[in-house]
Amino acid sequence: MLTGQLRNDIDKLWEKFWTGGITNPLTVIEQISYLMFARMLDMQEEVAERKAARTGKSFDRLFPDTPEGQLLRWKNFHHMSGKELHRHLKLHVYPYFASLGQHSEEEGLGTEGSAAQALGHIGEYMQDADLEIKNESVLVSAVEMVNNLPLTQSDVKGDIYEYLLSKLTTAGINGQFRTPRHIIDAMIELIDPQPTDIICDPSCGTAGFLARTMEYLNRKYSSEAGTFTDEEGNLHYTGDMLEPYRDHINKQMFWGFDFDTTMLRVSSMNMMLHGVNGANILYQDSLNKSIKEHYPEQEEDFFDVILANPPFKGTLDEKNVNADVLGLVKTKKTELLFVAHILRSLKLGGRAAIVVPIGVLEGESNSHVQLRKELLNHQIEAVISLPHWVFKPYASVATAVIILTKGGNTDKVWFYRVDNDGFSDGSNKVQIDGSEIPMAVELFKKRFNRSYREVRNKHRFVSLEEIVDNEFDFCPSIYLRDYRYPEGIPLKRLDEIFEISKGQLGASEAMDSGEFDFVTSSSEIKRCNRFSFDCKAICIPLVSSTGHGHASINNIHYYDGKFEAATIIAVLTLRDDLKDDSIIEYVYAYLLTHKDQVLVPYMKGSANVSLNTTRLGKIKIPIPGRTQRMRISEDILGKQNEIRRLKRELKVAIDDFEDVKSSVRNML
Repeated sequence: MLTGQLRNDIDKLWEKFWTGGITNPLTVIEQISYLMFARMLDMQEEVAERKAARTGKSFDRLFPDTPEGQLLRWKNFHHMSGKELHRHLKLHVYPYFASLGQHSEEEGLGTEGSAAQALGHIGEYMQDADLEIKNESVLVSAVEMVNNLPLTQSDVKGDIYEYLLSKLTTAGINGQFRTPRHIIDAMIELIDPQPTDIICDPSCGTAGFLARTMEYLNRKYSSEAGTFTDEEGNLHYTGDMLEPYRDHINKQMFWGFDFDTTMLRVSSMNMMLHGVNGANILYQDSLNKSIKEHYPEQEEDFFDVILANPPFKGTLDEKNVNADVLGLVKTKKTELLFVAHILRSLKLGGRAAIVVPIGVLEGESNSHVQLRKELLNHQIEAVISLPHWVFKPYASVATAVIILTKGGNTDKVWFYRVDNDGFSDGSNKVQIDGSEIPMAVELFKKRFNRSYREVRNKHRFVSLEEIVDNEFDFCPSIYLRDYRYPEGIPLKRLDEIFEISKGQLGASEAMDSGEFDFVTSSSEIKRCNRFSFDCKAICIPLVSSTGHGHASINNIHYYDGKFEAATIIAVLTLRDDLKDDSIIEYVYAYLLTHKDQVLVPYMKGSANVSLNTTRLGKIKIPIPGRTQRMRISEDILGKQNEIRRLKRELKVAIDDFEDVKSSVRNML
């Protein structure tokens, strides 16, 4: 964590950028990154010089040993005045950044231990670096602040960049947006990466998953001597116990792919500031067929760990998609293709934690079901659903985290529903008490302990048989409901009992008066001047009656006679081969009293939550014997008739009361 003074310094600089005309937060971060990069190159050169002085050995210089070359070093230009500084950076320093990537390719500087290799791929992405700070006062302030940053402390400089990235408050294109830090940290802890692993984010963005993994390893592998406390009491971890793995960490452990060069620059700098100089941050669309040409080894069976929040939206041209990925799931949807790609990229025994929109878990298309069937051929460890506001202000969409291991097979899946992630709903996030994230992580780790006890409406194991019985649906609301079907009573699907159709009239056609009753999603019956049904029927709303992202049904109705129904109403009429009216009356009574446990969990959608007639037909209900059915339906319908009678009597009494008041007013 940063000291208050450092945060204040960064905030003041941020304000200067905005008042100086640079209002895009990503541009601000880029410009600060260039300056950090310039200073870190000089710091790296100084370390190499000191080492050479001790050993007497020569070294590969980053800066030419000429007066002009040495003037490119931070220590020799950071004190310049505004106008001189602007000209020097624009005409000399930034063009030199561009040459670094060319040098590594043209001069073969990628050899073991070379200075260029220590830069990783960041020099390559600096080739189009440009100075966009026009205001000389802002530029001087920026250089002064970067000069004062404690960039020699890998732990602190990582926090600096995290704080800068936290100021990204606008979503990018193609579904890009920043994953909240607490969600990243939870996913990393669930996977528990090891210092020998090879770790990837196939849509890395700002490299949040990779950088936070490095922080996780530093915390886990710091001795008492390698842990220190700053003046504000914040703990810092040096990761001193990682020294045996340092070469692997710097060169081979971390891989990130993206096709946005701005993100590649930002993520490369993020990794450098987290102490990883040679992270493999690479330009590549992970789903494109060209990945087989550019990165054939990494494209399949390569990574030990994948941590990802792939793009949620968008469709791709199948002609450009990796054919092997399409072999797992035939679709154009990026969220499905990314999951398939991740599965292919993992080694046998490799682990992944993936954020997915809820549609990946509950979508009913052939491609959705095909993907889930493929996942079940491996080990789906857990499905952890998140509140729909987690990704605000970027998006309000229900999501979940899938934890999987490649290989083996699934016999049961652990489900957990997070209702409180520690932050409030709304665009302006406020931290609140009661976060369930730590509990979810701890229970996941202890789920196989003998002491583990499920809480049926919160977390439990779901067998493969139950998932297959629900036609490969992974929807958490189906499995995490506080209801069990009664034992010993046969179950039937609704479409085995009923013909299911929809109403014929738009809900807006409701009238204050009319010849026929009109059933809408309202609890009250409306009126209209036409009817499409003349029978006994159960009417069930297909759309949620409450707010965005929330599933609910206000009421369902039983009807006997002529009526009309809105197009958002499912109308269930008894099949011709079933003549027993006690069945329809019983089913109405059962669904009315169990709608929240039986109907609502099958409502789906990340924003507009709804049922459809096909999904409704698949819902199973218990069908007891005729005597019990009649007793239940008579109790419910009898009480409803009594309520209607009392309402009529109450209306008459109210009308009489108004008449009495009117007569009193006329008398006096």
